[in-house]
Amino acid sequence: MVRLVMILLGVDYLRTRWRSLRLIGCVSLLLGVVIFIDALDSALYFPITPFCLLLLLEGLATLAVAWTGMGGQRTLRYVKGLAFCVAAALILVGHQHGNFILSMIFGTLFMADGLLQIVSARVVRYRTWRLAVIGGAVEIAIAVFFYQPYPTHYVGTMPYCLGLGLIFAGWNMILLSTRVRRLASNPAVASSDPSANRANASASAAGLGQAAVREWDGPPTADEAALTVHVWTPVGSAKGEARRQLIVDRYIAAVDRNGVISTGHAALESPEGVYISLYPGVEIDRSPDDFARLLRATRENDIPGIFQPDYPTESKAWCPSTVQVRIRNYDPVRLRHFWDTYRQDTTYNLTHRNCSSSVSRALEAAIEGASARVWGNLGGWRPFVRVITTPELWVAAQLRKRAATMAWTPGLTLDYARALSMLADPRPSGWVRMARLAVRRMVRSRQRWREEARQAPLPPDSAAGHATDTVRE
Repeated sequence: MVRLVMILLGVDYLRTRWRSLRLIGCVSLLLGVVIFIDALDSALYFPITPFCLLLLLEGLATLAVAWTGMGGQRTLRYVKGLAFCVAAALILVGHQHGNFILSMIFGTLFMADGLLQIVSARVVRYRTWRLAVIGGAVEIAIAVFFYQPYPTHYVGTMPYCLGLGLIFAGWNMILLSTRVRRLASNPAVASSDPSANRANASASAAGLGQAAVREWDGPPTADEAALTVHVWTPVGSAKGEARRQLIVDRYIAAVDRNGVISTGHAALESPEGVYISLYPGVEIDRSPDDFARLLRATRENDIPGIFQPDYPTESKAWCPSTVQVRIRNYDPVRLRHFWDTYRQDTTYNLTHRNCSSSVSRALEAAIEGASARVWGNLGGWRPFVRVITTPELWVAAQLRKRAATMAWTPGLTLDYARALSMLADPRPSGWVRMARLAVRRMVRSRQRWREEARQAPLPPDSAAGHATDTVRE
């Protein structure tokens, strides 16, 4: 999540606030440790009931405005609201049984995530896979801690979770402040050419100084210039009717009735003429015997690759993309510098450098500093607060973690692009959107009532009185 916050807000924005970030991180870390230690015995000094009431209120408020979201945003709000309400209800109503159920839920989530991270790291064997294995082992240890009843017989489940959340958040904040203090540019989008880095910094500074639209009610229209992420899903690009397999055909591959495997594809297109679509230069043998070897992100699996010229050529030779994600707020200068450097190397690797990883890296370069740039000079701490409180940040961070420990696939790239589009092009909050809808509905109702009153016939008595007045005149 640290790297993702650096990408969205930009190093220049964060560097000027590194001391405040470190102070916030230290306070959060210390508070988390105090709450966690307090929960180790049966005498809880932490006000659990007021906290659960606030959690329940937040969940109900989120559910109340969830219908104002669009697409995945609406689903995410419903999931967040339901999760908060269920967790608060289990603590407030269930007592010991509720705490036990909540402990089993948290333990299972940590266990599943830790095992998945360890297995995927050992299979893919990317550069830092040993660190990922250690991280997975830590998650399994936390899961075991939630599973066993010692020392509070599950009474301290909620304070444990809150304490761990504050500890991890504080540590990430301290890590973020340390990194941005030392960096001159964002490593995610930095070029090997110093003059290009200076040009990027100048372009971002110019963008930050401009007055900009701060919120949009929806995605870009068809006639609006925007960065476009094209995704050919495995099911949508299959030659025949695909045999549906839950999750597998969404994120990995689809198999049609004839046994043909389709893995999908991803590409990125900008109005300035940049088109990034990496293909293997030679056909990859996907036989089951060599499947485990092919998944390793090692140099022996590198093969020559080719970049497609443009979307019309690619779609005509294959088929139109299944889904498109469009983003207004991007930096064409950074994207161009990234593309000029990236296309010098045409290496293709099935899990380390493929079409989806190329698109994801290009997307990160294009939206670097977008959340700070969209607020102009009036932002202050508002961009930072808005980013870390947006649920899509957590979703994007989890997707990026899964892709980093496994491999970027078209399905992961699609979800990642959708989450980043909500962060780069901020949408109004649920309450603001609901208030706008209510005002518009009231205005339309008043206009309709006035029109109906104007067109309604006069009552008989009124018509007779009007005729008498006319005769007298």
